Amino acid sequence: MTLEEFEAFDAAAPEGYHVELINGRLLVTSAPDGDHDENVMFIGDQVRARRPELHMYQERGLAVPAYRAGRARVDGVVAPLGYFRGQPSWSDPAGVLMVVEVTSGREQDAEVDRVDKRDAYAQAGLPVYLLVDRHRGEAVVRWDPEGGAYRLSATAAFGAKLALPEPFGFDLDTSELA
Repeated sequence: MTLEEFEAFDAAAPEGYHVELINGRLLVTSAPDGDHDENVMFIGDQVRARRPELHMYQERGLAVPAYRAGRARVDGVVAPLGYFRGQPSWSDPAGVLMVVEVTSGREQDAEVDRVDKRDAYAQAGLPVYLLVDRHRGEAVVRWDPEGGAYRLSATAAFGAKLALPEPFGFDLDTSELA
């Protein structure tokens, strides 16, 4: 699918659906549920408390130009406050410090976050990828992208602390993730 075809499809998508182009594949998912949103907000509140110059932007569109042009609707994006001002719907990810994905309520959709998006974000050089995996009851942080893959990772079961790498450098509380 070309970017032009994708953009036309995205513009025509019914309300309540998210359309993404990841590694050349068209992905259509339903809008997130309330627990999903609460997870992103819980993480964003912790980031902002420790790094007030940063902000968690929800449901942000990013151009993730890996080996195939891509468009990802990211659950949460951490960037400097005001970074997205004046940017188009599918923004340049150059100033993004961390992307956050929360698996949807459907187990069969979780592999997109675990594999496809992980790989696309690494290929785009996004420094930190945080996955809240509701089906496995864990949070996984990946960082240090090189050669299209994240070289380092850490995992914590919900309820445990998860050490976030620099530029964050704090332990993420996962007690309210669900």
